[in-house]
Amino acid sequence: MRANFIFSEVWIGLRRNLTMTVAVIITVAVGMAMLGVGLMINTQVSMMKGFWYDKVEVSVFLCNKGSAIPACKGKAITAEQTKTLKAQIEQLPGVKEVFYEDQAQAYKNFQQSYASNKALVDATKVEDMPTSLRVKLADPDNYQPVIAGVEGKPGVSQVTNQKDLIGNFFKMLDTLRWAALVVAGVLVLAAALLIGNTVRLSAFNRRRETGIMRLVGASNLYIQLPFVMEGMIAGLIGGVVAAVFLIMAKVFIFEEVARYLAVGSQLGWDSVATVIMGTLGIGVVICVLASFITLRRYLRV
Repeated sequence: MRANFIFSEVWIGLRRNLTMTVAVIITVAVGMAMLGVGLMINTQVSMMKGFWYDKVEVSVFLCNKGSAIPACKGKAITAEQTKTLKAQIEQLPGVKEVFYEDQAQAYKNFQQSYASNKALVDATKVEDMPTSLRVKLADPDNYQPVIAGVEGKPGVSQVTNQKDLIGNFFKMLDTLRWAALVVAGVLVLAAALLIGNTVRLSAFNRRRETGIMRLVGASNLYIQLPFVMEGMIAGLIGGVVAAVFLIMAKVFIFEEVARYLAVGSQLGWDSVATVIMGTLGIGVVICVLASFITLRRYLRV
């Protein structure tokens, strides 16, 4: 009997404040969707960093005959110089592995990297590729000693750190991630305020009923429960709508981006499911807390 009364009160509250309830649902849906996208971007960035940082190398490009690099002076590095340089690099602190990449292997890698640009591949010959020493680091963030120990050595034309090449890209993704989280936080705050206002209006409209319930001995929890359940239902529906948005974002945005990412660094559906469950729970908790806090302040029976 009590359960029937509570559910009937919930239905009355939702029906009386239908417009405000819809507004709460939309706000929660947008806020949780933005929060979910921010979390998905965060997961994607973390996966990409973990994948690529393990593969970050320092590339020591060697002089070829006729090279236009001033340090080479048009002369190619000799086999003895290459062997000596390789041994010197292996002795540097933080170096995990050093391997030699000849022109044939460099051209093969070039073909794979620029397979979409057939004209460029056809215009490039094996002889155009530089030879290099690829340095695998124990700690990709500690690359300065290696670069300082290699630059200026005989036969070295250029030294590049792959971390610098992808660093700006990761900074852009970090900025995008934090922007999404900030916008989501603002929308979540707006949702909490809107929920509180809705509950206050609902409590005011039903002040006579709640007054009668207090007179007959109803507890505070029993009086407040219908209002809290209204917020919970709105939060749950908003969370489900946000889940649909997140699935669409995975299919139409992250799946497209995954086409350009290496295998093993794409965002998986398990991560998306975790984000959906998290945002759904956060949406419901925010609505319940907002309803409960608002009632403690405004409900006077």
